[in-house]
Amino acid sequence: MNGLVDQLKGPSVIQEQNEATKKLTWKEKISYGFGDCGNGFMFDLGQAYLTKYWIDVCTLPATVVAGVFAFTKIFDAFMDPIAGSIIDGRKHIGAGGKFRPVMMLSSILLGLFTIVTFTMPDVDMGWKIVFAYAAYMAWGLVYSFTNIPYGSLASVMTRNVNERSQLATTRQVGSISAQLLTGVGFVPILMLFSNPHQGFFVASLLMAVLGILGFYICYRNTREHVLVNRNSKVERKAGFKDYIKTVFTNKPLLCLILMTLFTISAMNTNNQMMIFFCQYNLGNVALQPIVNGIMMGCSIAGILMIPKLVKCFGKKRTAIIGLLIGGMANILNFIIPTNIYTFVLLVTIGYVALAIPNGITWAFVSDVIDYGQWHTGIRKEGLTYAAFNFSRKIAQALAAIVSSGILALTGYVANAVQTEVTLTGIKAAMTLYPGIALLLAASIIGILYGLSDETYQRLSQDLENGKWEHGTIE
Repeated sequence: MNGLVDQLKGPSVIQEQNEATKKLTWKEKISYGFGDCGNGFMFDLGQAYLTKYWIDVCTLPATVVAGVFAFTKIFDAFMDPIAGSIIDGRKHIGAGGKFRPVMMLSSILLGLFTIVTFTMPDVDMGWKIVFAYAAYMAWGLVYSFTNIPYGSLASVMTRNVNERSQLATTRQVGSISAQLLTGVGFVPILMLFSNPHQGFFVASLLMAVLGILGFYICYRNTREHVLVNRNSKVERKAGFKDYIKTVFTNKPLLCLILMTLFTISAMNTNNQMMIFFCQYNLGNVALQPIVNGIMMGCSIAGILMIPKLVKCFGKKRTAIIGLLIGGMANILNFIIPTNIYTFVLLVTIGYVALAIPNGITWAFVSDVIDYGQWHTGIRKEGLTYAAFNFSRKIAQALAAIVSSGILALTGYVANAVQTEVTLTGIKAAMTLYPGIALLLAASIIGILYGLSDETYQRLSQDLENGKWEHGTIE
């Protein structure tokens, strides 16, 4: 019977199914993870150290820095759909595929702009502020054209649930590895130079080179295996309102967007405040690479458990458990009096617990891209990923407002002894805000996200069987 069905489907459909569900080589999976490692070398610098550079080295007021981050991230968020539409609209697709060439070229430009953001000209304060805005806006625009094709790539590498889980794992391992290396190595590089401007420039240059190399490994060793018919009747009839429909009627995507506002703002606030917490609350900035090394090193071990956890509990339940543990660990860290040992233990538990659902999120994104196609008949990977990335940019702006805003509100003075109010503010941004945010994220994914693994497998089978090939837009 199955043989007869295969004959009726025809060889092209069978080939598409085989390509879509086949197992990827570990070389390809690991190489995909190198892409987010490259991404992390350039992205994480801005999230973890740009606040410190602009406030303490360039002497920009904390309120101004909060404004730069907030405005540019919101600007970038609105640029993401434009970038996604341009990438989706590519007509002449070569042997390199739809996403890989755009990702590679943009990553080179991203490396250059990463260095520029850590280079401040010796000009009046007004021009410094203008430069900060311009440099970071340009960086964010190029980041959109790098990250959107990279994120969309996973959805056309495979539709196999377990394979996507493993891609999500290697991606998150790559991301945390970059955070580990930048978190451990960046400050020691700075301390080699008496001039902090030189230190930040050299450190950002080194990280940018490593970032481009990571993207090259991804570009070189990955392929787009899922054969997508981008000329179906539904696709040809689709107009702008139909593209909008693929986003705003995609309920799992909207849920993912809302959840991400809290998870990413929690993670970025943690990363931004770590150097301040170590310098002032713990009294030794040299502790920062040590704490990061422990916290992020343990996170890699936790992330490697994602495939097993997903196999046992499913993606949704695993994510909820991680978020609940992370939220409670962070809140407890705020309540307990500051102590190096309890702080490191609880911040590590919280970060590992957050890293696991953050890793699973990448598998969720690929699933909601397929859901959008199944639901509407229109497949727009770039636009869908851009909508998801919109929430990440808003979350990054929120983290900047929380971090820099609390420093400003509590009277932070650069390179001085801080008041008890300022120290409490730093601790609250470091622990209390992430704790509350993660508990809210757990509630959102638990109550609102309805795309289970079983549901996804059914819709994936529909797509492999050619749903919408001859359909119409309702």
